[in-house]
Amino acid sequence: MVRPIFENAGNPSRRRLLQFGGGALGLGALSAVDPFGLLSQPAIAQVAPLKERTVVKLAWGQTAVCQSPISVALKRGFFDQYNLTVEPVNFSGPTDQLLQAIATGHADGGIGMALRWLKPLEQGFDVALTVGTHGGCMRLLAAPTAGIEKIEDLRGKKVAVTDQASPVRNFFAIRLAEIGIDPDKEVEWLQYPQDLFGEALKKGEVHALAGDDPHLYLIRERDKLKEVATNLDGVYKASTCCVLGLRGSLLRHQPDVAAAVTRAIVEAQAWTAANPDASAEIFAPFVPAKVPADTLATILRSHTHDHHSTGDALRKDIALFTDKLKTINVIRQNTNAEAFAKKVVPDVLI
Repeated sequence: MVRPIFENAGNPSRRRLLQFGGGALGLGALSAVDPFGLLSQPAIAQVAPLKERTVVKLAWGQTAVCQSPISVALKRGFFDQYNLTVEPVNFSGPTDQLLQAIATGHADGGIGMALRWLKPLEQGFDVALTVGTHGGCMRLLAAPTAGIEKIEDLRGKKVAVTDQASPVRNFFAIRLAEIGIDPDKEVEWLQYPQDLFGEALKKGEVHALAGDDPHLYLIRERDKLKEVATNLDGVYKASTCCVLGLRGSLLRHQPDVAAAVTRAIVEAQAWTAANPDASAEIFAPFVPAKVPADTLATILRSHTHDHHSTGDALRKDIALFTDKLKTINVIRQNTNAEAFAKKVVPDVLI
């Protein structure tokens, strides 16, 4: 029998709640600080296979090389070993729309960039972040003759971005604010599709490109551009970039399923980090541009897929980004970063 994840979602059994330390859930004790009802629970020490086969809809960007561990988990049975049937949903739109799909139940989970999701989460989207899947994948590029050697050289320059609220734009705006440059007044951000970034640079319409992989890596190699910065520089070297989000009702009513999905993703990330060549071979068929597997493997090696933070480690990352987003007026100044991180990052694993 395949158990749909919505089964009995509104009336979880007392036995299941007590099994996961969630007796308070049965009493409706979901505070504003703990919307998932899990922060007071002990962490789940072990994740056993689910007793019944369970279907989960997981949205992912099939052209985003940093999400290749999803293809690994599907191909190598990481979901199967927890008795999960994962229905992958190819999501090619902006990750804020993906977050909305999760919050409204059109998907049970998905992976997106933290810097895109934190503002909607601050506004109350019912989604929990359970794993920081990796670091890396954002790049700032410039032509060798542009005179841009470091972040501060962007003052007075034009930079191509995919949109004005993109996580990549936010990240490099944060980097500018850190060194006293007003990213809104002293840098001009111009919007282009990423596949036109190279042409915009060649035509002199912009001086630099701020985007993500695989596009930015491929443009860098094709056009022999200078890599000025990435999101693995300085204090961000050990920080996460993308996160796994699960709908809040799944955390509240079926924490065993949430734990199983989370553990499977963690294991797939670890396998990808240890086996980038094999991971690239698995992922290559999903890339419409037919990027060679060895190139994909090189991109994977430039990320930090061995960094898959959960619990306190992920909360530290989220609190850091929350405070940094205040400096560019994305997050409200009165938002307490640590309390917010506790609110959106429940403990599902040790």
